[in-house]
Amino acid sequence: METKEMIEIHKRDSSLDYIYILRSLMEIPFQVGKNLLADFLIGDYKNKSIISNNLDELNNFGKLDWNKNKIIIEIDSLVKNGMIELSVSDYNSFIKVLKLTIRGRNEITNPTLPSKKLKNKVGYNETKISTEDKERFKEMDFFLNEFNDKQKKSIISEYSKILCVAGAGSGKTTVLTKRIEFLVKYKGIDPRKILAITFTRKARLEMEKRLHTLGVQDILVHTFNSFCEGILRKYEAEIYGRQIRVQSYADKILAMNMALGNLGIDMGSAIDDYYTPSQKKFKTGNQLVNGFMNDCFSVMDYFKVTGNEHFDFSIEAEMKNKRNAKMIYEITKYLKDHMKMQGLRDYSDQLIDAINFLKVRKDAIPNFEYVLVDEYQDVNAMQIDLIDLIDSNHLFAVGDPRQSIFGWRGSNINYILDFEKKYSEDEVEVINLTINYRSSKEIVKFMNNSISELGLQDLEHHNELTSKIEMNEFDSEELERTYIVNKILTSEYSRDQIFVLARTNRQLMELSSVMKVRGINHVVKTDEVRDPKEGSYGDVILATIHAIKGLEAKVVFVIGCNEQNFPCKASDHPAIEMIKTEDYDKIEEERRIFYVAISRAKEILYLTYVGKKPTYFITDSMLLMLGQAVSKSSTPRLKEKILSEDIDERVLEELTVWRREISLESKLPAYTILTNSTIEGIAMRLPNDADELIKVDGIGPAKLVRYGKKILEIVNQD
Repeated sequence: METKEMIEIHKRDSSLDYIYILRSLMEIPFQVGKNLLADFLIGDYKNKSIISNNLDELNNFGKLDWNKNKIIIEIDSLVKNGMIELSVSDYNSFIKVLKLTIRGRNEITNPTLPSKKLKNKVGYNETKISTEDKERFKEMDFFLNEFNDKQKKSIISEYSKILCVAGAGSGKTTVLTKRIEFLVKYKGIDPRKILAITFTRKARLEMEKRLHTLGVQDILVHTFNSFCEGILRKYEAEIYGRQIRVQSYADKILAMNMALGNLGIDMGSAIDDYYTPSQKKFKTGNQLVNGFMNDCFSVMDYFKVTGNEHFDFSIEAEMKNKRNAKMIYEITKYLKDHMKMQGLRDYSDQLIDAINFLKVRKDAIPNFEYVLVDEYQDVNAMQIDLIDLIDSNHLFAVGDPRQSIFGWRGSNINYILDFEKKYSEDEVEVINLTINYRSSKEIVKFMNNSISELGLQDLEHHNELTSKIEMNEFDSEELERTYIVNKILTSEYSRDQIFVLARTNRQLMELSSVMKVRGINHVVKTDEVRDPKEGSYGDVILATIHAIKGLEAKVVFVIGCNEQNFPCKASDHPAIEMIKTEDYDKIEEERRIFYVAISRAKEILYLTYVGKKPTYFITDSMLLMLGQAVSKSSTPRLKEKILSEDIDERVLEELTVWRREISLESKLPAYTILTNSTIEGIAMRLPNDADELIKVDGIGPAKLVRYGKKILEIVNQD
């Protein structure tokens, strides 16, 4: 029986469905694991334990209208937040069971998690455009006339600590380089006192090229690594006492072979153990060797970056990964010792060694008056240490929390989310660039809906482009690939204006094989390549989402949009799964990866998937934009985009209030009466009678009989 307090919880906030998970652990009279708890919550009678223990008679049986995977993900989140703990079963030491913690018990009657679950619920104290600002804009119209007001403010702001939250397609690189031009030409700042930092060599060269075009010379543009390498070379004798060099590819191969030899393993055996048959499919021997080697070095780098380089991650590895995890751990331990002995350093060592030196020799820290940092959403703890050490009077950071997708490499989204908390109120300014100059109105709206949980301002469209969004469902990956190839062959757009994006390399390589047979020229980019070559005219670009970040195309296919890939369960890098990186929210990062994918599209966006339903990252409001017109032919089923109508806010509000009242009276979860998407569908279509109402997705004969009269009264009331 629900207590008055519990009813009030759901009356206050229907997003608190995770409370059912906590309550179920309190209600079930014996220890349970994730699978049984999930089956209990969705009401799955296939689990024999439910019938044999009469669990279907308990209050919370079948309370959640979620899929099993989503519940397990939420359980993991509750473990991470300290509401639930994993412990060894009293009856079997090999089985992990779930226990409600004291904090979890308190959460049931006093919910706090929604505000804490996402530190990302950002409420930046954003700057306003003042009358004084507008006067300055007028004075500098000859310099600023091509920019919008927020861009102008970013370029000429006088605050000492500025965060420019630059949404996808909002012109962040243009703003950053224009600000440098402003500092040199109109503030009279010595170019040698300005440091611009970005992440990749490609981004660095692009920035230098733009500055040269603007007539700005002598600006130091660096990656974090190139800046640190300069420090290490200058003070090499003092830091190392001998010559140390950056390791080459040949050095890596030699060290890898020596590490395997030390363990008595040959490369072939290591690869057979490391990769599954599906992961090896479509890869050459060299690709497998390179992937394995890069993963070993990446794991070593990850623990260096996070300051846990002596941690034996194999101890906590799952049983199925135990052998591989131990092998990777022993290899990385050998690699680290070998590099030290041979006088070699890698990218992580560049930062670690330079930072440690500068902490001791503060007089060696270069003096910069202005530091500008690009892609600030991707910074890690070491890079923040370096920025703090430089300690310039003026810091200008540009980034987009929506596109923070490198947590698995040690990046931490909280540095950009908490930027203004770090500095005093009178010195910090946050400016949101919200006008998207890349994508159509419909695609921008679709993007906003996909990332709404982050709590940032919605982006606004600029281009009135003719556009299309389609979501296509298929019975097999083979049909999915055939559809994509046929669409490309019949597209009116040039091939180099087409991207096909996937979550894993396997999906790309399988599609690449089909495209070769059909004679479609293409380039494959993966996240294993730091700076993949651009496609030439006539080449379709196939890419993982991590590899395509920052680029755009008129037509974008995002394939595999089901819950196998978003959030991604497969991996081209098994080691990443082994190291159990629990210090970032993987699911929220996966949501941001999906956002990055769809935000590449300028005019046409195709989403394809195999299975009964798409990823839950595609929200109810996004589904409403797409529509549900399903073909009944034997060809792949297509869910075509329909023009979205305005939602009647009165009907939406009154149906929601009515549903809450019925939920409390009947003691049923609100979604079992009407789902949010069904309410929105009614508020959009405004049916006049029962014939029109039953056409709304989610209204079947039973609901029509039970609730139809009241729904139509609400819709058609004067």
